[in-house]
Amino acid sequence: MISCLSSSPNYLCDKIAFKKQRRGITRACIQRPRILPSATRDCFGLRVFVLSDLHTDYPENMAWVRSLSTKKHNKDVLVAGDVAEIYDNFVLTMSFLKERFEYVFYVPGNHDLWCRWERENLDSLEKLNKLLNACRQLGIEINPAVIDGFRIIPLFSWYHEACKDFHTCKWPGNLSNRDSSLALSFDAMNEKNQHTVKQIKRTCSQIIMFSHFVPRQELCPEKRMLFYPNLPKIIGSDWLEDRVRYIHGVEGELFAFWFHMFTEDNYGGRGNSCRYVQAPLAYPRERRRMNGGETWLPYCIYSDGDFCARISPCYWSDYYAANPRTPANTTCALGCQIL
Repeated sequence: MISCLSSSPNYLCDKIAFKKQRRGITRACIQRPRILPSATRDCFGLRVFVLSDLHTDYPENMAWVRSLSTKKHNKDVLVAGDVAEIYDNFVLTMSFLKERFEYVFYVPGNHDLWCRWERENLDSLEKLNKLLNACRQLGIEINPAVIDGFRIIPLFSWYHEACKDFHTCKWPGNLSNRDSSLALSFDAMNEKNQHTVKQIKRTCSQIIMFSHFVPRQELCPEKRMLFYPNLPKIIGSDWLEDRVRYIHGVEGELFAFWFHMFTEDNYGGRGNSCRYVQAPLAYPRERRRMNGGETWLPYCIYSDGDFCARISPCYWSDYYAANPRTPANTTCALGCQIL
């Protein structure tokens, strides 16, 4: 019988550490803008929904996945990433999603490759292969694909340096979280799809790329703004950014779906725009201090042959639209509680 992880020592340690970090801080209030559910009206064409950070080792997150309609999205595409730490929960979650969506795409996240609770003595690369084999058996897409003329490109990646994952991932001797070897190794996993990607570049102007990791430091708030100051250590990948730029050299509009921060950022030259979107369910405790997730996910970004024109309000993207970055300012800005 497959069961969900209800609690763990690490969860309690995280909770205690977070409370200690917040002690002594004068708490004002910043009201986050409410994120509206995407339009999910019936349509005759393809719809693309995005969803990440399911963390279904938490029973309430698994219950949320099970609550998704088995009829409402049955002809749609779901792009998912960072599912569960425990293998059995990963398989159960992906099975639920495949029952509810005609197509499901996946790329691994860091939590998927944690090895704390596995019955087998696997390292993180062996666990990755086990997860990808499970995806193949379930019919989950892990390679670039064209669906009804629309292109979706999963990008394997890893950050250049890590903090907590030092202790929760296990790597063979030639790979380390303390240098760029992991980022290079995961980026190399994309090489087998280069021919397909070249064909997509020649024939398509509407593409979704997605990865669990973030290609640019600019997609993260400045360090002084963060509840977790070590976050910039796991933000940014030169090789992932190079792949995004290579694929993005297509005339037309392109969507990219990433992880880590909730921000939408538009930049690029004329006719060459790139929008970054994140749609996390997140930990239960994270949802209590952000914009929920269960009320507006999965998020529809493409329907009726075009990307959704409306950009939802997001706290940090709205903030940086009105305020310049000031990286030379190192004064802590955590004198408030973000609701």
